[in-house]
Amino acid sequence: MKKLFLLLSLIGFSYVTNAQQYTLLIKGGRLIDPKNNIDALMDVAITDGKITAVAKSIDPKQARQVVDAKGMYVTPGLIDIHGHVFQGTQPNHYLSDGFTALSPDGFTFRVGITTIVDAGGAGAKSFDTFKKNIILNSKTRVLSFLNIVGEGMRGGPYEQDTTDMDPKLAAKVAMENKNDVVGFKVAHFQGHSWAPVDHAVEAGKIANMPVIVDFGGSTPPLPLADLFLKHLRPGDIFTHAYTLLPGDVRETVVDEATQKVKPFVWEAIKRGIVFDVGYGGASFNFSQAIPAIKAKFYPTTISTDLHTGSMNGSMKDLLSIMSKFVLIGMDVPSVIKASTWTPAQVIKRENLGHLSVGAIADVAILSMRQGDFGFYDKTGYKLKGKQKFECEMTIKGGKIVYDLNGIVSPMGLN
Repeated sequence: MKKLFLLLSLIGFSYVTNAQQYTLLIKGGRLIDPKNNIDALMDVAITDGKITAVAKSIDPKQARQVVDAKGMYVTPGLIDIHGHVFQGTQPNHYLSDGFTALSPDGFTFRVGITTIVDAGGAGAKSFDTFKKNIILNSKTRVLSFLNIVGEGMRGGPYEQDTTDMDPKLAAKVAMENKNDVVGFKVAHFQGHSWAPVDHAVEAGKIANMPVIVDFGGSTPPLPLADLFLKHLRPGDIFTHAYTLLPGDVRETVVDEATQKVKPFVWEAIKRGIVFDVGYGGASFNFSQAIPAIKAKFYPTTISTDLHTGSMNGSMKDLLSIMSKFVLIGMDVPSVIKASTWTPAQVIKRENLGHLSVGAIADVAILSMRQGDFGFYDKTGYKLKGKQKFECEMTIKGGKIVYDLNGIVSPMGLN
């Protein structure tokens, strides 16, 4: 009798599994999948952590759980290529195992981010600690732009030490950790020298990886035209693209007097230089961004420069930044592309950032909240808007990791 019961149970289980061939079905949303040129009402089905069907209509009876995404955007999981998540407990370590960086999982899923790249917190000497403490202990997919400074982003004199910028050592660590390292970072160097950039580019050439540059500052400023056209390679990244720093220490991309995008910027775009937002605590000005967007100089990638200083200032989070760019003139599909598929290409992770059948099921479901909102920058310049993005659900590898309003049914099975 027990054997018969077991046999019937197995048969019954098999029948249910066949009838409900999908683990999760996202139904009725506006799918924006830039890689596949999709912007339409589509259903998306997930099985065993992968996208298994994308169609105009999929029978909800075929799914174990159904997400009601009517009136919402369904997009690939957002990719933030400039954050600071090497959080730790070491005093005077700034963004390298210190108190100013953030533990990723508390600040990613709630805004639709499934992948975040730590931008230079770890260097060759500290990467093992970063991997052990953060990468291997986070549900968020955490990657790294390895700092060209061996000590990483410890601040102060550490980041000015050109003797600790060893391109061969950096490249060696990167190549030994290809699953985790996507490139190299130059940051915060205060001096009239190309050495940090050139060292990072050398590491990039050895490892065949891109370089992301926070240009620091110097008096007089080093010319951006030389950076873009003589020192960086196609595919290398200029972050903090829309910033105006106090004092004459870093050249801007928009001429503040004429409000025109400088000619060498268009040359750099043609050459393949990547322009990243890297909003941060002090690295975004509407006086730069508004005329840039008006001239159709759009960011290649939209990122946060997330840390304790920026998240409580005008930056807030990735969705806040995306909302600002919609407000000043980018269309929603372009904003989604700059936050999903394009960053995946920039960091050479083309398995991410799209919802093709067979792809990893990283999904963000976003609503566009209506109301009266204020959007301001570090200077206090404020714009009023009527809409902003809000994350309804985040799915990482087929698992629901954030559900704002309980839009999945039945709940509690994922």
